[in-house]
Amino acid sequence: MSRVAQPRPAVSPLRRLEAGDVVALVSPASWSDESWVDESIATVESWGFEARLGKHADDRFGYMAGGDAERAADLNDAIRDPEVRAILTLRGGCGSLRLLADVDTDALRADPKPIIGFSDITALHQVWHRAGVPSVHGAVAGARATTVLNLLRGEPGEPVRSDADQYGAYLTTTGTASGPLFGGNLEMLARSVGIVDNDLAGHVLLLEINRTVGLGMVDRALTQLILSGALAGITGVAVGTLEGFDGYEDRGWNVLDVLRDRLGSLGVPILAGLPLGHMENPVSVPLGVESVLDADAGTLTVAALSA
Repeated sequence: MSRVAQPRPAVSPLRRLEAGDVVALVSPASWSDESWVDESIATVESWGFEARLGKHADDRFGYMAGGDAERAADLNDAIRDPEVRAILTLRGGCGSLRLLADVDTDALRADPKPIIGFSDITALHQVWHRAGVPSVHGAVAGARATTVLNLLRGEPGEPVRSDADQYGAYLTTTGTASGPLFGGNLEMLARSVGIVDNDLAGHVLLLEINRTVGLGMVDRALTQLILSGALAGITGVAVGTLEGFDGYEDRGWNVLDVLRDRLGSLGVPILAGLPLGHMENPVSVPLGVESVLDADAGTLTVAALSA
């Protein structure tokens, strides 16, 4: 597979979604239960949009929603369809990384539209980032699902506030940082080194980490990103929920020890305890647009997704 290494262009402006606009629902990674597909369609329609399900969204091939060609076809159909104004991924899981070389980035640049998802979908967020098209880290799930709706409507989001009671919140340091927000699932970012050349200089890095990996894998992933130069020049780090790590130790260290050691070497402000990532009611935030991280105030403020 060839490297996705073209220079990242300027960020493309997105159009605000209006009532009646089409939102495509696709499954570029793992398959979803029928009940979740139905609930996602109902949520999109309740917002006044037309939900258009991908032809292969219900396919199954092992743990993935059909073969690579079929999943890529649904994604590219949504990108190329001028009626589609946003692309909602039904879930993460596994499989998005397989599609990196197949995304029609020329069509995406010609008709910019956001993709919505997190976890494994981080692989695709990187393609959008390289194409200069903003995207949404989040999902239409939980009590905060309407944060996605507000973003699609072009409304500026409320500052995302750190929860002092959330596990890992005391990783927060001091200081402020600004720049476009970009990142996502830690393991996926590390796995993409050598495939996607992310230019993160001047960016605020967003990290979501869940306990599908052990402390050694967290250490290796962060070390790979650091030694590869992928994190050179970042201005700050925003850490989402550390789902599943509370109470977990490995030979006297917990995930906070690993993060403090690895992230501390970057010498930038860190804001932790943010309600982003693998949790019951996550907040959704735009990626690829300007943000301000204020560790002293405990807030992450991100600009609107569209002009």
